[in-house]
Amino acid sequence: MELTSDRFKHTARVKLADANLQAALDKLQTNFVKGRADRVAELDNFEAIRDAAAGIRQRALDHLDLYLAEFERNATAHGAVVHWAETTDDVNRIVCELAAKYGVKKAAKSKSMVSEECALNDALEAAGIQVVETDLGEYILQLAKEPPSHIVAPVVHKTRGEVSDLFQAKHGRPRTDAIPELTREAREMLRPHFLSADMGITGANFVVAETGSTLIVTNEGNGRMVTTLPRVHVAITGIEKVVPTLEDVATLVRLLPRHGTGQTITNYVSVTTGPRRAEDVEGPEHFHVILVDGGRSALLGGEMQEMLRCIRCGACMNHCPVYQSIGGHAYGWVYPGPMGSVLTPTYVGIEKALDLPHASTFCNQCGVVCPVKIPLPDLLRKLRERQFEQGLRPWTERAGLALWGWAARHPTIYALLSRLGVSVLKRMGGSDERIHDLPLGRGWTKQRDFPAPEGKTFRELYAARRRR
Repeated sequence: MELTSDRFKHTARVKLADANLQAALDKLQTNFVKGRADRVAELDNFEAIRDAAAGIRQRALDHLDLYLAEFERNATAHGAVVHWAETTDDVNRIVCELAAKYGVKKAAKSKSMVSEECALNDALEAAGIQVVETDLGEYILQLAKEPPSHIVAPVVHKTRGEVSDLFQAKHGRPRTDAIPELTREAREMLRPHFLSADMGITGANFVVAETGSTLIVTNEGNGRMVTTLPRVHVAITGIEKVVPTLEDVATLVRLLPRHGTGQTITNYVSVTTGPRRAEDVEGPEHFHVILVDGGRSALLGGEMQEMLRCIRCGACMNHCPVYQSIGGHAYGWVYPGPMGSVLTPTYVGIEKALDLPHASTFCNQCGVVCPVKIPLPDLLRKLRERQFEQGLRPWTERAGLALWGWAARHPTIYALLSRLGVSVLKRMGGSDERIHDLPLGRGWTKQRDFPAPEGKTFRELYAARRRR
């Protein structure tokens, strides 16, 4: 997926003026936000489950090397082949080599955000292999030649009318905007591909060390068909997705659909352990698992490690006022919202996504709703500190903060400057006590007025109160 995070501000302005996008984003509030709240309210011991889930993810990260080795050992014992990919290019190379080895002409894919990191579709198509996305949202985006804008609902930025127009143009059938008819039409288009695909490609929500299994949760059944019908199944996932036991997965799955889609449980939970055995009635002849680093190991043991606890539910973006206003494309890479504002700079380089750590009001809605208690605002603040330390912020910002820091270390001068600043701002407020144009801070007053101070600093007010 092309990286465009350096154009965040420009794209955000465009998205704010997009009436269709704004109408589509209203669904976040009515569906996902309320749905999560309703499902969480059903649990009497929600915080205890949340603590346990965070503990499971942290324990897996603290002993990641041991659990990955255990997973490889057990997966291999069940007939799977485990590959290690240091980079996203390695993933593409491995999948293309497997496709050549097994004579693959067509690959059917279930939704996989890691494959978006790799731009796997482009690599396979360059190798002459037809790729068909089978998740309904991803299928719509493949027809529209657009990237996903949400990790759970990739086509959330489109209205039903836009999908109807797209289907009419691409399928050559009479236009309909009835959801049952649209889904039936997509099903009829996709069914032949499930039956004729040589390779099925999926991600994995979790990989289980004690059994050597991969696990995916889906609602449409496409994941079940992609993992069982083609003769070759390739599961691609990040190294951080390993969990110790199936019992641990059961705890995490109690939270994942509640936070992701507002469901108690998804329609399908598919566990794959090795290829088809002689007594099995379905399943692939060959099963390969690709464990991807892609920058993840660089976070281990550092101040950003907590981000690797993420279980990709998308709750942080559903509740983020910034994401709710601009959608996912403005973030310019695979992962949007607060989690993307941390992951993108850490995976692709902080200098390539300068604005993303600042795409937050620090309201902490993301931290409050995270099912595995990732302190997202704290991580964003640390990224801002790194930018400042590396000289990546504008010189005016750095000079201003340096001046403020010097003044803060000299209380007498700080008090004098505060009185002067308050006096000037009060005069700027005029008779209506509103500042309409704030020099050096026009970003604040471009869309709204700034209330003028009443004329006294905090120190002066505090001293006056003590005298009374």
